[in-house]
Amino acid sequence: MSDVLELVEARLRTALGEPDARAAVTFLGTDRIEVLRFIDDGGIRYVTLGMSAQPMADPTAVLADPLRGPRAELLLTVRGGRADTDKVLRPLAVLAASPQVEGVVVAPGASLDVGGPLWPGAPFTSVLVASSGGLVEDLELDEPMEPVRFLPLLPMTPNEAAWKRVHGAEALEARWLQHGTDLRDPLRKSVPLDD
Repeated sequence: MSDVLELVEARLRTALGEPDARAAVTFLGTDRIEVLRFIDDGGIRYVTLGMSAQPMADPTAVLADPLRGPRAELLLTVRGGRADTDKVLRPLAVLAASPQVEGVVVAPGASLDVGGPLWPGAPFTSVLVASSGGLVEDLELDEPMEPVRFLPLLPMTPNEAAWKRVHGAEALEARWLQHGTDLRDPLRKSVPLDD
């Protein structure tokens, strides 16, 4: 499956340019996950590389299909120079390893919790998974493999995550839009949730 990762990295280089840094994390019993960092116009993009090597399997399936199933990589964009966001590498790798470790299927609308701040001093402990197809186009693979989707992650404060559990992802995204929330601000406050 290393050829899938080569294709994924080529797609990332085409869409985002050359990564200026990369780090690798390996968890016991899982494949290696890398996180690549791309910098452009004051923005920093962190993208996982390794999550898409295997398809995500339905946790209720008796046997995991080695070819069929959704594949994805995770993409987080933040404004540079406002916080020590490079410490997000390990939490991102943990999220990218969750399909292998916990048998979860990461899909748009899902919440992923890291159990602590995304980086030191971050007001966020979880992320909302957004839909693919924006910054980095889906990568088509040979049949019967599904395309690799590059899923943006939108950091959520604990209050936003709790509100989202009650009202849903679409309602939270609408609230962010209504209030002109800068989702790339690594120090932003929670969107007003009581009006």
